[in-house]
Amino acid sequence: MVLSTDLFSSLRKDILQGKLRQGEKLTEQQICDEYNVSRTPVREAFRQLELEGFIETIPNRGAFVVGFSPQDIQDMYELRKSYEVLAVKWAIERITKEEFEKLEEAFEFMEFYTQKKDVEKMLNINMNFHELIYRASHNRMLHHILSSYQLYIKQSRTGSRSDASSGYLDEILTEHRAIFEAFKNRDIEAGIAAVSKHLDNAKRRAK
Repeated sequence: MVLSTDLFSSLRKDILQGKLRQGEKLTEQQICDEYNVSRTPVREAFRQLELEGFIETIPNRGAFVVGFSPQDIQDMYELRKSYEVLAVKWAIERITKEEFEKLEEAFEFMEFYTQKKDVEKMLNINMNFHELIYRASHNRMLHHILSSYQLYIKQSRTGSRSDASSGYLDEILTEHRAIFEAFKNRDIEAGIAAVSKHLDNAKRRAK
């Protein structure tokens, strides 16, 4: 049985990847038939999609995909950068010994999977590395916002990175090494500079 949360995630991913295009009409019956679900989880998924700005319900007309343009995705990188700079600042100030050890372990895994040229595992650890920083900021709202941005950006990517060059992984690792060293040295200015450079480069790589 497909739950409303699973349905919401599937529809959101399809919108972010452009499989459901801007202006496309969504009907409850269409989604019920496609996912073999009742109307209740569909209505709940539509409600959540509208709350997050992915669809718009027009009275007497139905639900329509709002979607994300390439510019929206680029803007999302800028918004993420603004929040992540603050997360790094607070995390360097507030990180516990146990949290730092987890961050160090994540970075070591990044080194390992870069050496192995395992793109998918490297990028999954990359997400975990950032998630650990969000948690170490000890601010729940900031954590939630950044986790959402990271998920949206990940889901907006189409295809696989399995054919990426080793230089691609080396570049990402170098950027994360600078962030990790800033945490190791408790250097807030270096941390802000490192994460800003990393996210600027991530935005460039996404084009």
